[in-house]
Amino acid sequence: MTEKTRWEPDLLLLLSLLLVILLNPMLDRGDFRRLILAGLTFVPVIMSTLRLSQKRLWLWPSILLMSVSAVFGLLSAFIANPLLATIKWGLLAAFFALTVVGLFSYLTSARYVLRTHLYTAVSVYLLLGMTWFALYCAIDSAFPGSFQYGNNIVANRQSELLYFSLITLTTIGYGDILPLNGEARMLAALEGVIGVLYVAITVAILVSSFRREASSRE
Repeated sequence: MTEKTRWEPDLLLLLSLLLVILLNPMLDRGDFRRLILAGLTFVPVIMSTLRLSQKRLWLWPSILLMSVSAVFGLLSAFIANPLLATIKWGLLAAFFALTVVGLFSYLTSARYVLRTHLYTAVSVYLLLGMTWFALYCAIDSAFPGSFQYGNNIVANRQSELLYFSLITLTTIGYGDILPLNGEARMLAALEGVIGVLYVAITVAILVSSFRREASSRE
């Protein structure tokens, strides 16, 4: 297998995640645009499944979660029901978490640092943000009013929770969106801790692999 065929799925996954994040604010308005956004959100899910399918251990769990998430995604897109939306977002959070574990195990087993590892490292970081974004959406669907939005922010928009997830992951925390109930607050705190730890651990893993590669060449 050539290097190109190895890193291409990782690059496609990274690009799909960036596409969802960048287009989210533009599509999160109006029924038709939100329907497109719902379909677009599943593009990283499909790319993640293709990436995880390279290892048999992760193949069937990822396909199962993807299939069930797609079913509830279709149902919630046409039936406005808080329970369906909560289940959909909960399943998506479980899928993204599974992808994070699978791809991170790929990083930890790396003997040498290739471009594929860099793509994967960035993708895992964004997938962490997507995992908590899905959890926040699940909480907000089950318990409306779990988040307080600023005066100039339109409430009940998924893009605001994605924004909140990313700034919490990076520990920026502007304070324009606030978690109100205990579950949302603990999740936000946990996301900030994991965001810091992930960067530190991943850098250590990549540096160690790079040093191992340099030593083997000598």
